[in-house]
Amino acid sequence: MSERVLQLLSKPIRRLIEEKGFKELTEPQIKAIPLILKGENLLLIAPTGTGKTEAAFLPILDMMIREPRGGGIRLIYITPLRALNRDLMDRLHWWCSQLDLRIAVRHGDTEAKERSLQARMPPDILITTPETLQAILPGKVMRQHLSHVKWVIVDEVHELAGEKRGCQLTLGLERLRRITGKDFQVVGLSATVGSPEEVAKFLVGVGRPFKVVQVPVAKLLRLKVLYPAPTPFDHVIAEKLATFPEVATRLRVMKELVEQHGSTLVFTNTRSIAEVLASRFKVWDLNMPVGIHHGSLSKPSRISVEYGLKKGEIKGVVCTSSLELGIDIGHIDFVIQYNSPRQVTRLVQRVGRSGHGVGRVSEGVVIAIDSDDALEAAVIAKKALREELEEVKIFKNPLDVLTHQLAGLLLEKDEWPLEKAEALIKKAYPFKDLSRRELFSVLHYMHNRHPRLAAFLEEKNLVLKPRPSRGLIEYYFENLSMIPEEKQFLVVDESTGTPIGVLDEAFVAEYGEPGVKFIIRGSVWSILYIHGDVIYVAPEEDPTGAVPSWVGEEIPVPFDVAQEVARIRGEAASWIANGGKIEEYAKQVSRQYPIGFKDALRALREVVEQVEKGLPVPSDRLFTVEEWEDYVIINCALGLLANRALARLLGYLAAEELGVGVSVQQDPYRVVLKSPQLTASKAAGLLCKLADMDLYEVAAKAIERSMMLKYRLIHVARRFGVLSKEVSYSQISFSQLLESVKGTAIFEEALKEVLTRDMDLETLAKVLADLKASKIRVEILKTGGVLSPISRIGMEELARRSDIIPPDRMRRIMLESTKARLLTESLTALCTTCWSFIDIVKVKDLVESFSCPECGSTKIALLTEAPEELYSLMDEMSTIGKPSDRNLSLYRKALLSARLFEAKGLLAAAAIASRIVPLNRVRTLLESVRSLDQLAAKVISEERELLKRRYHLVKREQASSKQS
Repeated sequence: MSERVLQLLSKPIRRLIEEKGFKELTEPQIKAIPLILKGENLLLIAPTGTGKTEAAFLPILDMMIREPRGGGIRLIYITPLRALNRDLMDRLHWWCSQLDLRIAVRHGDTEAKERSLQARMPPDILITTPETLQAILPGKVMRQHLSHVKWVIVDEVHELAGEKRGCQLTLGLERLRRITGKDFQVVGLSATVGSPEEVAKFLVGVGRPFKVVQVPVAKLLRLKVLYPAPTPFDHVIAEKLATFPEVATRLRVMKELVEQHGSTLVFTNTRSIAEVLASRFKVWDLNMPVGIHHGSLSKPSRISVEYGLKKGEIKGVVCTSSLELGIDIGHIDFVIQYNSPRQVTRLVQRVGRSGHGVGRVSEGVVIAIDSDDALEAAVIAKKALREELEEVKIFKNPLDVLTHQLAGLLLEKDEWPLEKAEALIKKAYPFKDLSRRELFSVLHYMHNRHPRLAAFLEEKNLVLKPRPSRGLIEYYFENLSMIPEEKQFLVVDESTGTPIGVLDEAFVAEYGEPGVKFIIRGSVWSILYIHGDVIYVAPEEDPTGAVPSWVGEEIPVPFDVAQEVARIRGEAASWIANGGKIEEYAKQVSRQYPIGFKDALRALREVVEQVEKGLPVPSDRLFTVEEWEDYVIINCALGLLANRALARLLGYLAAEELGVGVSVQQDPYRVVLKSPQLTASKAAGLLCKLADMDLYEVAAKAIERSMMLKYRLIHVARRFGVLSKEVSYSQISFSQLLESVKGTAIFEEALKEVLTRDMDLETLAKVLADLKASKIRVEILKTGGVLSPISRIGMEELARRSDIIPPDRMRRIMLESTKARLLTESLTALCTTCWSFIDIVKVKDLVESFSCPECGSTKIALLTEAPEELYSLMDEMSTIGKPSDRNLSLYRKALLSARLFEAKGLLAAAAIASRIVPLNRVRTLLESVRSLDQLAAKVISEERELLKRRYHLVKREQASSKQS
């Protein structure tokens, strides 16, 4: 089969394949190449590392060299991540150079000189991002080059299909088709996804034919769920790391697994957990060959980790979704997922990064942290092995995207008959059902705002470019990205005025209510009030019910996963009630799910305990409601988004009836309401009452003044161009913003985002219908004021899940983790004598004297810039011996850094790596320290001072806004 497909390709391509050393084609290549050569639009779904890129690229190269060379861009390769641009350019340049085809990269950081060159001499192939495609579509010269496009490859389609930037891309491709005057062939590359047909329609647009090639991943997948119990040795580790034995157990198991394999990725669900894990590993063993990789790290640190993995210098990387994408990191043997991955698709994509190559097995384990986590992970792992993936939910008619794309159309053409604009828009799959009401809502906004974005002559069904058009141009180019810019809130101890940390917007949007307890930096705090960008808090002794500060980032657990967990618990309870031994049921679970007998038994211990107490066990058919202190806990396994909707609606109804505020929390398995006046019977009554109400109407009222709507409204307002991206929360009056946008497309879009992306009202409505039809029962538990075991998982164990650190150990752990962080940071080393040596180095490797391997000089600059940002300066210094004006500040920075490193060695390197003070202040910082311990203490102190300065700046802003 492989040979037959190869014969379809021309001799030059076959020769290069042979020269590359490809022994045989992979399954995706065998299946995809013939279809692409026939001109089919194609969605290719296959695991990472199976040659998807070549499967798409080689047949298109073949068609390109068979036709006469044109004068413009013929192939656009779109990838959602700039890091992939770098990898792709390296990977594809070889093929193009052999075939005399020009290839170039274009993104937001592409230098003006390179952009000018592309305009004068367009490449045959352009690698770009969705946002940069938007930037070049209106350009007169670039439009001329783009008119030659015959092929478009879209990489990592799964990253785009469920996002607004994907909706923006689909309209961008329709605009590109208008420029070319014809349809071009589209090939999409995707990791394993649910609903592939839907994703393919999203990719190619309405009414266009397509084929889907899906290479199964499950047959090459090996999964296991581990729920390890502490050993005596773990208590020793826990003491050293100032943490709980259960946390130490998980660290030990992961360390052992990393040591047993050549190269391992340790995935976490949030950046915060990744940082905590990496810190723990570094404090335990500084020389443990494990790095960290996530989107917020500096470029040298990320590149260092990627290269380190490729070269085999590090054995493991703690990472987030930043490494789900196909960044070239070489061969991976094994994947550890820390905590349940929350979704089947996530687990398949993450574990699929291991075992690259034809016929190789992808192997991974999930390390669970409690019973909810263990059962959830077992259900997800079983679904992964069966390839039962979640469906991709595509945004429908996002009005902020539509506004931006209408602006783009007006930059390309001054006058648009409404029918023509509407027809083009509705060819994009996310907008296929766009109503005239929604379109008019957007056009009225564009017409009425100042400065005007469009002149809408409704009586003539005509849309015109406004005069003057400067406001339109500024709006379009300032809002190329649909990715929301996440702001942070400063957390301040109200009694002392001391800043203690920051919280992300997503967390504050969900939990930013007075009375909510949360955990930050190992301590528990209670929210008193929020003013602008500042959250004022008070310390709390009791960690019960506290929310970890990373929860806002969490991936939502789907309804069917949560239901299966509840069903397992319900079956276990029935098994025991009918005289069966729990050990027998645990064996049954371990046969049906990829979890060992002992781990399954441990995950069912709360069920046994609950039955022994004579309490009903919540299941997929039974909700339980109980009171505990000021809390009412409803155990209802509806998944995160449906439970979030239920929590908000019940909280709203309870507050309306009681006349006092009711705080709410939820996880995939329970809803928690807090109010001294609320009883279990009252909550159960409200639950039943909700079944007779219009959920959408109640939800709209419940969230109208919520932080969640404020969060979404501000992001949507920014995308509409109403708010500047630089404006902080403290400068925004939410009530004024709300009143000014009510009844507009802005408010409609923000409300839609909350009701469809933050909540799952559709699922909740079905569940409440089942409750009304008595298919689901509600039972109030009489617990005598003691938490039931199933509720305890979500309440008391939060302290352990969040890894609270006793205050007396906090200073030691901060000092040790700061030292470890500084020593394992990466910097770019540049010789300031010969200017021909550059490399990425770790601070800890600079203990011995470090000199240039090219000229022997010790004048080495250590910089936080990535190597590619320094190449231009190196060229200037090695050719003309002086920097250009553009590189002058970089040149001075390099010389200063080299002097500091030559004088102070390792301490200077660590201080530069801290990034906490500007380079010109590093010398002053170093004058007062003699050891790494002292430097780490200084860095901690500087970080606190930075928070204080930020706090005082915010206070000044608030004071000046009051005066004005």
